[in-house]
Amino acid sequence: MPNPVDIIMPVSIAIIMFGIGLELKFSDFKRVFLYPKAILVGLSSQLLLLPMIALALIYFWPMDPIYKIGIMLLAACPGGTASNLVTKMLKGRVALSVSMTAFNSFLILFTIPLIIELSYFIFGTDSRSVNLSFWETMQQIVTTVVAPVLTGIIIGNLFSELQREKLHRFLKYFLPAMLLVAVVFVIFFDDTTKEIHYLDYIPLFIPLVLFNLSSMLIGYFISRKMKLQNDAAYTIAIEIGLQNSVLALYIANQLLEEPELSLIAILYGSFSLISTYGMAYILKKYSR
Repeated sequence: MPNPVDIIMPVSIAIIMFGIGLELKFSDFKRVFLYPKAILVGLSSQLLLLPMIALALIYFWPMDPIYKIGIMLLAACPGGTASNLVTKMLKGRVALSVSMTAFNSFLILFTIPLIIELSYFIFGTDSRSVNLSFWETMQQIVTTVVAPVLTGIIIGNLFSELQREKLHRFLKYFLPAMLLVAVVFVIFFDDTTKEIHYLDYIPLFIPLVLFNLSSMLIGYFISRKMKLQNDAAYTIAIEIGLQNSVLALYIANQLLEEPELSLIAILYGSFSLISTYGMAYILKKYSR
């Protein structure tokens, strides 16, 4: 019998991205590509800065090497649908967030295998390798991100301003609820998470929370140093801080077959949505 999460998660992601697309216009993406500094800063921070932050944080941390590799795997899986939705909820640069998700979903095909092999080498466990299928990954990106967003934009632009305002009020509550349902299914109904007793792993939460919050702060202040506006800076902070734990869980379970790596992704996914939203809200309100 197939795992219900394998069906519910892709459908939930596609619905959320469709809802985000309904409130976007093609002109929203014009700014991203006419002034590419923000997306270049964001992508370089995700793909280069994140693994460096993770390595600096955990290198001397007293924990099993396999858990350190799990955190490095998280650092190699940046962004995702949740970051797009958090950006929308905080009225950040949604087009920038969606564009970063689309681009990094392609680039991690090359960076994830490199970071995983390097992590196994640094932390002294048996070397492992992972091969991400280019066409399967591209198919996932198209079906869960690109196509739903494009469809949402096209349909949304058929509405009048009054209809769009009513739609906005509905989506304001529907999309977070949809994401919450997906997260609950992963935590409580996924075959890999049913037997996890979270209180037994409190020591692992400490470096994971530090990684989540410190990466956001560093990404935000680097963005500001690069003279990006506040909305772009906290959007990049969200993209950097909220790792794609679903992708990390898939790689750990299906490609590497390492239960300990799966544990790190599950623990991170259990709190990171809330902590990322909270930190981004602070950056939006109190940093100008």
